[in-house]
Amino acid sequence: MNTVPDIDSRSPRSRALIASAALAALLPLTLTACGGGVSSDGAETSEATAAGETVIVENCGRELSFEAAPTSVVGMMPSQTELLLRLGVPADSLVGQAQTETSALPEEVADQATDIPVLSTDMPPGREDLLAASPDFVVSPTEYEFTAEQGFASLDQLADNGAQAYVATGGCAERRNTAEVTDVMTDITNLGEIMSVPQEAAALNDEAEARLTAVEDAIEDQDPLSVAQVYVEGNSLGAIGAGVEADIILQAGGENVFDPEAPEFEAFFATEINPEEIIERDPEAIVFGTSGPENEAQTREYLTTTFPDTPAVENDRLIAVDQSDLYPGTLGNIDAVETIAAELYPQAF
Repeated sequence: MNTVPDIDSRSPRSRALIASAALAALLPLTLTACGGGVSSDGAETSEATAAGETVIVENCGRELSFEAAPTSVVGMMPSQTELLLRLGVPADSLVGQAQTETSALPEEVADQATDIPVLSTDMPPGREDLLAASPDFVVSPTEYEFTAEQGFASLDQLADNGAQAYVATGGCAERRNTAEVTDVMTDITNLGEIMSVPQEAAALNDEAEARLTAVEDAIEDQDPLSVAQVYVEGNSLGAIGAGVEADIILQAGGENVFDPEAPEFEAFFATEINPEEIIERDPEAIVFGTSGPENEAQTREYLTTTFPDTPAVENDRLIAVDQSDLYPGTLGNIDAVETIAAELYPQAF
């Protein structure tokens, strides 16, 4: 059961999913999952910003230091571009957006991104493409986007060209398997301080917290349903048992049939499985990521024909979630919690 599919043989979206897990085993163990920000004297960054001091943030075991807000920023996924725009960062401060075809920007911010140069569509931008944009700050969902072996600009190469990089807290290699939905709030706080918009960050976090609290209150008296979270591509079936994906299930009130403490999820949040693994666990609901209507229809057909006798199929609890809402460092994590909770417990909403 502990098998990770070959990255290069899969679609760009699946390569990103699997590679972000595999990277956790490849990067030096000195990396940590710290995402909190502190000023040079140890005070909280909000105090440092208010005083006009240098903002220092710990991110994936690295120390980022900013004497002023960056003015040439790249969002390495639509989710990161969205965060920056929702924080009120001017669109003309964004010199690039990447992986733009992996998901659509929400309507509320899409118009602001019209003139932001597109550096890549379905994969991270190549080294030269990113460096040619001359960013001073790059915001990414995972460390995979900086894998030199894949032809991407490394963190050192960015630094040599005057750019610092911030990775979503849940996308840090040592955090990936234990990431939580609320990690995005750490990112919002840190980005708010870095970009000198702490009040906007506080407001965005208040909204995010209120949405999660509303779900928690709504499902408080519900008997938890068992949930299997899977991804399907062709004839390949995978299970997700750890990481922010698993915490989304937990926050939505589901009980994951896969144990994040199990050996198969010790190093990777996802693993390839045989259909018998699902049949044996007999889930009351199945959650799956989807890249669009056609992919959703194909996955539903596969799940329906492969697991006809499970309660999930019998009771029509096959829950589709936009794959991009399952990535680390996105407000889409909260969208996914709301979607799954409403499908599991419609009577509570």
